[in-house]
Amino acid sequence: MMREISRTALSVGLMRALHRSVDVEPWVVDDPVSPRLFGDELRAELADDPAWRQDAYGNAMRGYVLVRSAFAEDRLRAAVARGVRQAVVLGAGFDTFAYRQPPWMSGAVVYEVDAAPTQTEKRRLLARAGIPEPANVRYVPIDFETTALGTGLAAAGFDLAAPAFFSWLGVLPYLTRDAIDAVFAFVAALPPQSEIAFTFAPHDRSEVLARRVAEMGEPFRTTFDPAELRAYLRQAGFARIDFLTPEEARAYLGERRDELRIAPRLQIASAVLEASVNRGG
Repeated sequence: MMREISRTALSVGLMRALHRSVDVEPWVVDDPVSPRLFGDELRAELADDPAWRQDAYGNAMRGYVLVRSAFAEDRLRAAVARGVRQAVVLGAGFDTFAYRQPPWMSGAVVYEVDAAPTQTEKRRLLARAGIPEPANVRYVPIDFETTALGTGLAAAGFDLAAPAFFSWLGVLPYLTRDAIDAVFAFVAALPPQSEIAFTFAPHDRSEVLARRVAEMGEPFRTTFDPAELRAYLRQAGFARIDFLTPEEARAYLGERRDELRIAPRLQIASAVLEASVNRGG
């Protein structure tokens, strides 16, 4: 089973779990669940994972993982405030938001979308740690390359007539362009006020990171030029497109008394559908 589970998803989950043990407050993401999910035994088993690195590169990658999660959770809170009640975590991996939901998520439904082996392992770890699965969580096991997102979500009770928020972190670079296009097209066809927060790899991506993920058996497949990506999203039907600036990203870290930093060149963005958009193109 471990050979079938996404190694990059494990690494990202481990980085979130390590935040509480190798960094100090202020917490970029207040996540007491990740350390419980992984536990001492599993962390020891994964001790050779690059996520453990405490050099400048490792600290920056952990910072990036935390900042993108904080950004997506902020965007979700804003979406809920404007009436969105469906939250979809694409490539959920070992993300723990659904298991530490704040009060403002009352009345919302969370759909976790991921490959079946990774999802099965996550649910096993949740049970082992005694972390309950909330009643408002739906699990959607699909492969983005072979199964239409709408098909999987519909089977889990997703309402196509209602707006939704999508979080798509650390996934795009590993997919083909066809699979990426299909997801953006699905979101763009939903009602106004729907939004997707996502990360992508620019053309001048980190070669160190590209080499490491390739060694894990999950090489980068797709990169984007930010300007071309903005034009692409507008053509798809998104009206408001925001790219997190380096200054905004660093602000998420707060005043640090540790070595946590933010990695350069790894992009974080969000795109919102608004009522004024011409949905025909």
